[in-house]
Amino acid sequence: MCQVFAGQDPDRYSSTTRRLRLNGLSTSIRLENAFWATLDEIAAGEGVSTPAFLSTLHDEVLTLKGEPENFSSLLRTTCLIYLGQRAPEPLMAAE
Repeated sequence: MCQVFAGQDPDRYSSTTRRLRLNGLSTSIRLENAFWATLDEIAAGEGVSTPAFLSTLHDEVLTLKGEPENFSSLLRTTCLIYLGQRAPEPLMAAE
């Protein structure tokens, strides 16, 4: 089983920093490429650019919870929620 995880393309877990504006403020966010790919997919599904999606998400978090303590972590968990919602039900192991 670990071969599935260990054998992945190293580019997936290499990090990339993107500069963007959140609420008019310039900032940079560093995430692993797999998370950027997922955020790009979410944004495309919403019909917006990734920076526009991140700004909207940041605005909504500010309204609901206040300033996020760690926005990068929030983005990673956003990706996990998204991927979990679209994943098929796991197959039950034979007993």
